[in-house]
Amino acid sequence: MDQQMWMRAIRGAISVDANTKESIANATVVLLCKMLEENNLTKENVESAIFTLTHDLNADFPARSARVQLGWDEVSMICTQEVPVPGSLPMCLRVMISVYTNLSKNEVRQVYLGEAAKLRPDLNIK
Repeated sequence: MDQQMWMRAIRGAISVDANTKESIANATVVLLCKMLEENNLTKENVESAIFTLTHDLNADFPARSARVQLGWDEVSMICTQEVPVPGSLPMCLRVMISVYTNLSKNEVRQVYLGEAAKLRPDLNIK
């Protein structure tokens, strides 16, 4: 029997070690893999992704890493800069992915890693 599938948005963020292609790529792959794992998804569930980077990260596009390293060739993606709010967390990559899933809204797990976990202490993320 087929289960009902809904479009859901999943948010995630991760701190990036350095403004290098390698650091941005590594952070992107770690974050996206963890988001899929926590929500029991595969790349086939992903419809689109919006990435933002803080202004101190400009060495590469996170979408490139998703395409090249994770095979997200059929996922619509865009990258942009985060709003530079004074005092905000530096060196941060954020993403919102739209996915098809049978999870209800309250079952979806948001993923915040490294220093980015400070952005959402209300989620009680391990």
